[in-house]
Amino acid sequence: MIYHTMIVSFDSGMPDAELDRYLKDIEDLMLGSGQVETFSAQRHIRVPGDDHSPMFIASAVVQLGLADIEALNATFALPGLGQLIKRWQSRYPYRVTWVNHQAL
Repeated sequence: MIYHTMIVSFDSGMPDAELDRYLKDIEDLMLGSGQVETFSAQRHIRVPGDDHSPMFIASAVVQLGLADIEALNATFALPGLGQLIKRWQSRYPYRVTWVNHQAL
């Protein structure tokens, strides 16, 4: 099993319901692909120290569990992924960073 963990940061205030919808859209696409075995997502828990982050402050973390590197590579080319990203980026610009890893 390989894990793809993404940290997502929306640039501006985003209503809670919209963040929930974004995470659900990602979940539906990923789990519907047949490539992703597990999906989990959580909101960032904000603390005062976040104001000192050298990069950006997370909005949420998303983790995909996949069988192998081939399955992970396939997720980057999923039909509909580009449209999903464009749709959400046009409404609420965001940045993402990720790490691919084995179980922690």
